[in-house]
Amino acid sequence: MSAIDAMTLTQELVRFDTRNPPGNEAQCAAMIADLLSSHGLSVTSHTFGPGRTNIIARFPVRASKATQRPVIFTGHIDTVPLGTAEWSHDPFGAEIVDGRLYGRGATDMKAGVAAMIAAVVEEADRLRERSDVVLVITGGEETGCEGATALVKDRMLDAASLLVVGEPTANAFVAGHKGALWLKACCSGRTAHGAMPHLGDNAIYKAARAVIKLESFGFNAAPHPILGSATLNVGTIMGGLNINSVPDRAELTVDVRMLPGMDSTTITEQLSFTLGGDCSISTILDLPAIWSDPAHPAVKLFSECREAATGSASVVGGANFFTDASILTPALGGVDTIICGPGSPDMAHKTDEYCEVAGIYEAVKIYRAIIAQAGLMDTH
Repeated sequence: MSAIDAMTLTQELVRFDTRNPPGNEAQCAAMIADLLSSHGLSVTSHTFGPGRTNIIARFPVRASKATQRPVIFTGHIDTVPLGTAEWSHDPFGAEIVDGRLYGRGATDMKAGVAAMIAAVVEEADRLRERSDVVLVITGGEETGCEGATALVKDRMLDAASLLVVGEPTANAFVAGHKGALWLKACCSGRTAHGAMPHLGDNAIYKAARAVIKLESFGFNAAPHPILGSATLNVGTIMGGLNINSVPDRAELTVDVRMLPGMDSTTITEQLSFTLGGDCSISTILDLPAIWSDPAHPAVKLFSECREAATGSASVVGGANFFTDASILTPALGGVDTIICGPGSPDMAHKTDEYCEVAGIYEAVKIYRAIIAQAGLMDTH
């Protein structure tokens, strides 16, 4: 069976419109499932909503290897919307110009998915014997890891020895990321005619006071040596129905990026206390931070694999964005987790998003090196 060219596969994936919302990953996932099946992998398609599909694939497990914990490679195929700015390149054309592959999702993270698939297929002879690598391709990551959550809820995954997430790091070694706590704060008032505001209670004024309080909110927590400090951002504010009425409701949304060890319940309580009685707070999304000790055996072995594949030293980094690891890592028993993918984090979600073609092929080398050592990463 012929090898898969990771660049060409990235182009094929980018040409599927999987903007989330609504996602519509099913057709893209079906193409991936057919491709993997044609190369001898056992594929399970997992539906988590209309047009929404996850993929789990591995070479058939040999009886002698049934108790060995595999390395799991994971990536998502949904993308963010295009934005309002005009693109210079067709966002679904997958055009290659000056060594850059353009398109929505090229860097985040269809190039990473393509590199993982290519690496697994190129290591087919080894994996038919060992069966110790699993591909987990998800949908719904961009809007809160719905696909990964559904996989865990339906108990579709077994224990693993290492989780490799192909999110964009420019193939750097990232040992974890911040968590995401998204909150909605609702302010209530009393409506009245806009010409007689003294008869009402303006909810927008309450929301404005809340924003000022949040701007100076302090977490009273030491920075992480790699991930830095926790952050808070007010992302949206909405209120009122018409100009000549006192608004009786206003809402704002808050994006908190948490450090390992931070408790979301405690943070929510602190914010509620800060805002006082003007606002009621509810949770939209709660994803924990992820961090793996670089000294752990599986993580050290990954670092060695990456250095051997790239010829460059592995300096441990961290990410501000969240990944499916927030769901998968705890569900897999706190498995050591590495984030390493060919896309550039600076290009994620941008107009004229692109991925360097050279980085795609380098990622294949890194993933193949990990696969070659996968059996050694099972230290249980």
